[in-house]
Amino acid sequence: MNSASPQTHRTVALVGASGSGKTTLAEALLHRAGAIPRTGSVEQGNTVCDHEPEEIARHTSLGLSLAHLDWTGPDGTAYTLTLADTPGHPDFVGAVDAALSVADVALITVSAVDGVVAGTRSAWDAAAAAGVPCVVVVTQEDKARADFRRVLTELRAEFGEHLWALELPIGEEAAFRAIADVLSEEAHVYDGDGTHHDEPLPPEAEAEEHAMHVEVTEDIVSHDDAQLEAYLEGDEPSVAELERTFAREVAAGEAVPVLVCSGVNATGVDRVADLVCELTPAATERDGRILVGEGSGGSELKVAPNEDGDTLVHVFRTVADPFVGQVSMLKVLSGTLRTGDKLRNATTGVDERIHGLFRLRGAEHVTAGTLAAGEVGAVAKLTGSPSGSLLWSRASGTARPAATPPRPPVYAVSLEPASQSDDEKLPVALARLTAEDPTLVVDRAGEHTVLRGLGDTHVAVAVERLARIFGVKVETRPAPVAYRETIAGTASVEGKLKKQSGGHGQFAVVQLTVSPLRPGDGFEFVDSVTGGAVPRQYITAVEKGARDALASGGPQGHPVVDVRVELTDGKTHSVDSSDMAFRTAASIGVKAALAEAGTVLLEPVSSVTVTVPNDLQGAVLTDLSGRRGRVSATEAASDGRARVVAHVPEAELTRYVLDLRSITAGQAELTITPDHYAKAPSAARA
Repeated sequence: MNSASPQTHRTVALVGASGSGKTTLAEALLHRAGAIPRTGSVEQGNTVCDHEPEEIARHTSLGLSLAHLDWTGPDGTAYTLTLADTPGHPDFVGAVDAALSVADVALITVSAVDGVVAGTRSAWDAAAAAGVPCVVVVTQEDKARADFRRVLTELRAEFGEHLWALELPIGEEAAFRAIADVLSEEAHVYDGDGTHHDEPLPPEAEAEEHAMHVEVTEDIVSHDDAQLEAYLEGDEPSVAELERTFAREVAAGEAVPVLVCSGVNATGVDRVADLVCELTPAATERDGRILVGEGSGGSELKVAPNEDGDTLVHVFRTVADPFVGQVSMLKVLSGTLRTGDKLRNATTGVDERIHGLFRLRGAEHVTAGTLAAGEVGAVAKLTGSPSGSLLWSRASGTARPAATPPRPPVYAVSLEPASQSDDEKLPVALARLTAEDPTLVVDRAGEHTVLRGLGDTHVAVAVERLARIFGVKVETRPAPVAYRETIAGTASVEGKLKKQSGGHGQFAVVQLTVSPLRPGDGFEFVDSVTGGAVPRQYITAVEKGARDALASGGPQGHPVVDVRVELTDGKTHSVDSSDMAFRTAASIGVKAALAEAGTVLLEPVSSVTVTVPNDLQGAVLTDLSGRRGRVSATEAASDGRARVVAHVPEAELTRYVLDLRSITAGQAELTITPDHYAKAPSAARA
C-alpha cells in the first residue's frame, strides 16, 4: 500500500439525496483504485460501504461508512483518500453531520435523471453549515432519461452561478462513454476497464465545449491579477495554472466544480478522483475547530494540523460491532497518534488507551501503526468515549468538538421489553445506542421507556440494532402523551393518620388548603402553622407527602402540576407521631382535596417550526389547522423559503413528520420543541 503523506490526504464526504448514487460511486472509486477486485451493487447487497444487515435488507445506506483507498494522480503524485459514505434518507442526517465535521471536501452527488431534489438542498445546506468546500458530481449519466445539461441548469438556478462545469458528457444514457474536458478541450474516451485515452473533440461537441471553456477560463483568471493581465494580452494560462487558481477558489468557497460520471460503467470515475485531489484542499490545509471551557458555551479555538503539536483526536462516530465491541471512527486534529498512546478524554474526563489503530474499508480493518495530523482512522474499545468526544494528550482542561447543527427528535415510540431479561439489559443497551448516535434520545414517560428519533425508519433501525447487536428484543407502541392534571378549585381538607396495633402507633393530623397556581408555576408549599401545632421537625415531611400525592396522579390518573399546598394547622402525639406519619397524612389530605375540588386535564403543547418552499406554505397551514395548531408566525426564511411557527398539541404530532414529508414531497424542514401545557378538550383521553 502506498504511504502518501498527510499533505496529500483528503477525507471526502459523499453526500446527496437518497438514490443519487453515493455508494455506487464509492464502489467504483475503490475498484478503479485497485482497493477491491470487483464492484458490488446496492441491489445485490454486496457493496463495501453498505455492509450492515439493515442496509442490505433495505438496499440503502443507513449509517456512516468509511472506505480508505490509495490514488496516484496523472503526474505520479501519491494520494490517500478516505471516503465517508453517508445516508441520503433524512432520518439519518446525524451521520451526514458527523462525516462533514471531519471532511476536507463534500462530494455532492446529483442524479442525472432526478436532478436537484429535496435531498440535494439538504446536503448543500449541511455542507455550507460545516464550512466544507464542495464538488458536485452528476452521477447515473448512463441511465435512461439522463440529462446533464438540464441538471446543470437546475444546479446553477438553485445554488448560484459560481457552479462551473469542468466536464461535459459526450453522449448520454447508454451512449455515455466519453467526457469533454472543459479546461484542456480534449475528449477522454473510456475503455471497458474504466481507463481512458485522449482524442480530439468530436465536431458536434466542439462549439458547446469551447463556449464553456471560454466562460470558465474568464472566471478563473478574474481571480488572479497576473493571469488576467496575461489573458487580456492574448496569453492564456496553461491547464495546470488554471487548475491552481481554480483550486484556491474552491477552497474559499468562491467556486464549485461540476463533474459527470457513471459509477456503473466507470466512465469519468478516475477523473472524479483526479480532480478531487487536484482541486480541493489537503487535510493539512484546513484547521480544526474545538470549543474549550466548561458548560454549554466555551470559546472556539482553531487547531492547526501540526504533526509535532499536542495530540488531539476527534472521535466523530462510534459503532457497536458484534465481534470487536465498540469501533470509534476518529480524526487526528493535531500531533501524531500511535498504537499504545494514553490520552485523556477532554469531554468526559475518562482516560483511554489506543489499543490498535486501523483504517476502515467498510467492514474491513486495514492496520495502521500511526495516524498523522489530518488523517482519519479507527480504533476499538474506547468504551468511555461516545460520539463527539475529544481525546487529548494534555493532562487537564475541558474541550469538545465544534457544535454540529441541532437535530431534535420528531418521532417517538414506547419500548416494551419482550422478557424480564430484555428489561434488565435495556438501559445499558440504550445507553450504548445513544452514545453512537446523538440524534437518538431516550426518556421516561411514567412507567414507559420512550425512544425518540428523526423518523420512523430511524427508530425502526435502532430497534433492529438493539436485537442484533445487544441481544435486547423489544416491541414498539405509540409513545404515550404526557398528560397532566391541575386542581380545578380550592379545597380545605384534613389529612389524618391514626393507627394503633401494639407498641408505638402512627398518629398525625394536618389541615391543608389546596389551590391552583398559574400555568407553569409548578408546585408551591406554604407553612402557615402557628403555635407549634405541627412541630418544626415534621414540616419537611408534610411537604414531601404533598409532593408524593401529586406525583402519584390525580383522579384522572396523571401527575398533578401547578398546585399550591398550604399547611394551616395540625395535631401531633408525643409518642406516636413521626416523619412517616406526617408524610402519609399529608398525602391523604392532598388526595382528598383533589377528589373534592376535581381536576382539569392538561395536554402538552409543542412549538412547531416548518420551513418549506413558498408554494407549499398553504398546504402546511391547512394541515396544521386540522391538528388544532395555532399559527403564531409566518415569515420569510433567509434562503427565500417560508417559515411557519405554530403551537400544536402533542397528541396531534404522533406521525406529523411522516405526514409532512408526504405533503411536501420531502421538501420541508421540521423542528418540534416542548413548549407548555394547556387545558385539554373534553374529548381527550389518556
